[in-house]
Amino acid sequence: MNITINLKDGVPIYRQIANQIRYMVASGILRPGEEISPVRTLALDINVTPNTVVKAYQELENQGVIYKRRGAGTYIADEAVTLADLERLRIINLRIDGLLAEAHQLKFNSHELDALIAERREAMDRGRETSKESGSEEGGASS
Repeated sequence: MNITINLKDGVPIYRQIANQIRYMVASGILRPGEEISPVRTLALDINVTPNTVVKAYQELENQGVIYKRRGAGTYIADEAVTLADLERLRIINLRIDGLLAEAHQLKFNSHELDALIAERREAMDRGRETSKESGSEEGGASS
């Protein structure tokens, strides 16, 4: 579990931990039933006090993202799948809000922004098609 802490962020450290774990669940990096790092291990890995990790885990447990098995570890909850969908939506909405705010400051109207998004999507799709085609030209052999 790769968690990074930004001390200049202004967001409490326990919340940064919880947010990153929620993101990993939402993106499928962490899956239901998967065990996550014990409190002390994670605390040592990211150089914070165990109490900070406990607070993050308590928040996640209260939200139904994780559950603890006494003496057996901490796991991603099955219900986290539903929460993951909500988290995915929350994350993309934050990104959209940021894009819209920046576009407004740069004086892009909605039609220009829509056109730019469509153009970027097409370019990404072409890039995916090109990488698939180049992989199949090699006869599916991997190096």
